[in-house]
Amino acid sequence: MIEFESVSKRFDDGTVAVEDFSFVLPSRQTTVFVGSSGCGKTTLLRMINRMIEPTSGRITIDGVDIAGRNKVELRRSIGYVLQAAGLLPHRKVVDNVATVPILQGVNKSEARSRALDLLDTVGLDRSLAKRYPRQLSGGQQQRVGVARALASDPNVLLMDEPFGAVDPIVRADLQAELNRLQRELGKTIVFVTHDIDEAFLLADQVVIFRKGGIIAQAGTPAQILAEPADDFVASFIGADKGKRTLHLQQREGDDGLTLVVDGDGRPIGVLREGGVEPGAEPSADPLATSGDRADP
Repeated sequence: MIEFESVSKRFDDGTVAVEDFSFVLPSRQTTVFVGSSGCGKTTLLRMINRMIEPTSGRITIDGVDIAGRNKVELRRSIGYVLQAAGLLPHRKVVDNVATVPILQGVNKSEARSRALDLLDTVGLDRSLAKRYPRQLSGGQQQRVGVARALASDPNVLLMDEPFGAVDPIVRADLQAELNRLQRELGKTIVFVTHDIDEAFLLADQVVIFRKGGIIAQAGTPAQILAEPADDFVASFIGADKGKRTLHLQQREGDDGLTLVVDGDGRPIGVLREGGVEPGAEPSADPLATSGDRADP
């Protein structure tokens, strides 16, 4: 469990990134921070592994104040996935994944063996192990980044807009892969994005921010969709324009398919026995599915 207690951050130039943030992130769930640029969400994420130090307040992980922990040891115990993967260009894929375990004292042979297993875990063929990052596609690089973050078997996984630099099809695949990994591994994931559809797709709980790290609303995707806290939240999620209003539409033809259509008349899924099958767009409204999380 990660807890922020009255955390604030003021940078040297006087910019207030976070005013007074208190929040508890549950263990073994995915919490998504979402908001516009400059709202403080990435600053808060980077405080967890002390890449940014708070001006005031404290952050604890399982009750332990991280300010008292060695920075290097703390960072090696927490998985961290960046938008551009952040792979070491001069190292092969297998060695990129094995980096942190080797730094922690695991022998190279064992670390590489574990790295190969992790390539399986994130859906990459082991034949890619001997390639360099420049020889991989953007989506493959991001999967390697996730594998590297998991290499030390951390309890906490930080993900800073990890899928923002890939095309929509690859992004949908990576989102589905993350949901699968979370079901299997049960990590405490903190995920930052500016995309509310991505937030609803991945999160157990969503935190929507105003500028200054102020919480506009926090809750499950279903709770936020059903009851936006105010006009700001309604506008942010598109509810004020009817974009989140779904209805059913029977398609003409012999197949008799029933489409789920959003407020803009855009098909987002197909209604079949047992629930909704999302269509070409992976951002199906969670309220149209059997649970709080919609898998693409």
